[in-house]
Amino acid sequence: MAIRFDKLGVVIAAIAAYGAVVAPFATFRANRIVAGEPRSILEALPQWSGAALLAILGAAALVALLKTPLALRLAASVVVLTSLALLIGVAGAHLTPEGNSFARVSAASGFWLLIFAFTLLLADGLTRLQLSPVGRVAVLAVAAAAVWLLLASGAWNDLSLLKEYTNRADSFWNEASRHVTLALGSLVGAVAVGLPLGILCHRVDWLRDGVLNVLNIVQTIPSIALFGILIAPLGWVAANVPGAAAIGIRGIGVAPAFVALFLYSLLPVVANTVVGLAGVPRAANEAARGMGMTDWQRLRGVEFPLAFPVILTGIRIVLVQNIGLATIAALIGGGGFGVFVFQGVGQTAMDLVLLGAVPTVALAFAAAIILDAVIEMAAKGRPVAEAA
Repeated sequence: MAIRFDKLGVVIAAIAAYGAVVAPFATFRANRIVAGEPRSILEALPQWSGAALLAILGAAALVALLKTPLALRLAASVVVLTSLALLIGVAGAHLTPEGNSFARVSAASGFWLLIFAFTLLLADGLTRLQLSPVGRVAVLAVAAAAVWLLLASGAWNDLSLLKEYTNRADSFWNEASRHVTLALGSLVGAVAVGLPLGILCHRVDWLRDGVLNVLNIVQTIPSIALFGILIAPLGWVAANVPGAAAIGIRGIGVAPAFVALFLYSLLPVVANTVVGLAGVPRAANEAARGMGMTDWQRLRGVEFPLAFPVILTGIRIVLVQNIGLATIAALIGGGGFGVFVFQGVGQTAMDLVLLGAVPTVALAFAAAIILDAVIEMAAKGRPVAEAA
């Protein structure tokens, strides 16, 4: 019987082999800012656990490489990811000298490559399962709970990333709150303005091109440049409009960051509203007119429900985009996770960079999965609306 290879599995196995054998698994530093010393799996872990991890990785890479049953591929990916998550904490404890509070142990490129490779295997397996929207959200919830348990258990307390968090726990949650506020607040503002504007552009042909062209121009302005452009006008408003400064409108800080994110958010909301409404079948509108519905009744009862999945796709784009762009708000005093990213870059402390970058990526990933599930459920309800 001929051996059959999985195409994606070949890539996964190659990445896993490089991450396990060539790239360092962990990095040891005498303090948080000096250059690190790379450690392989066998150097970073106690002898028995290092050998066990290599055996697990080899077996899982073989499962990925060959055409194997879906259940086996899922089990292999979960076992490897769990092992990596637990053993990187063991590496932190193993490499840190006893009683040394200055030493830092970080996950190195090999660890992250292995995480990427077997997350890819897990994602491929879940895709082949063709989970329902609720099932995908449930998997996300289980993954989030597993990460929370891992962090709460203290297994990672000897890693530099957790030490950076411990030193900044209060400010971390303050910046997290500000980051979410910026991302969600600008989204809510864009939906409140963009939906009526999109409906108006759909109804008034001559207005559509002008509005979409202006919003396209805004979208092409680099984010840092747009933040900078807004400093002068908002600074003028703060200085000359009574009460403006008291409610937080200033040339730097949250106000220009919020306005910039709001402006970036308008194009996807307006454009998707126009496209969604334009895609409503003519027969549905004609049937609604035949029933004596007014324009407002048709919009509310026929057009908007049928266009909702497309509009929601625009909202998904905005939310994921804003979660990422809010990181740059730290450059103008807007706060958010970008505070840790830019502090880490300035101090050449990569674990401080990760303290801001990892939650940002996790938030964007979770938002995408949840909204994709909502969009799919809304789209499944669309034939019912058309039949009605």
